Amino acid sequence: METKLRYLDDLMFNLKVWRRDLKSQKKQIRKFERKIEEISARNFEIEAKQGIESFQNRIIRENEVIDQLLHRINVKMDEVKNADKSLNIDGTLKNSQRPLSDEMKIFVKLHYELKEDMMDFFLRWL
Repeated sequence: METKLRYLDDLMFNLKVWRRDLKSQKKQIRKFERKIEEISARNFEIEAKQGIESFQNRIIRENEVIDQLLHRINVKMDEVKNADKSLNIDGTLKNSQRPLSDEMKIFVKLHYELKEDMMDFFLRWL
C-alpha cells in the first residue's frame, strides 16, 4: 500500500510540475502580447505589421494548446486521485501518462522556438 501511494505521489508530482510550467508559460505569452501591441502602436511598416499578425496568430494557437494540455492534465490528476489504492501497481496509470508526457516535450520545444522568434522580432522593431 505504501509503495502504491508513493507511485501515485510521483505521478501527481509530474502533473503538478507540468501544470505549473504551462501556467507560467501562459503568463509569459501575455507579456509578449503586450510588447507586440506596443510595437503595433508605434510602427506602421508593412513588414512589422506582417510579423505582428503572424505572432498574434501563433499566440492564439499557443494559448489554445495550453488550455487543452491543462484540461488533459486536470483529467489525469483526477484519475490519479481516484485510483483504487488497493490494486497492485501494474504501470497502467504511468503508461497512460506517456502520451501526455510526449506532448509536453513537443509543446515546450515549440514554445521556446516561438519565444526565440519573438525575441528576434523585438530586437528588430523595439
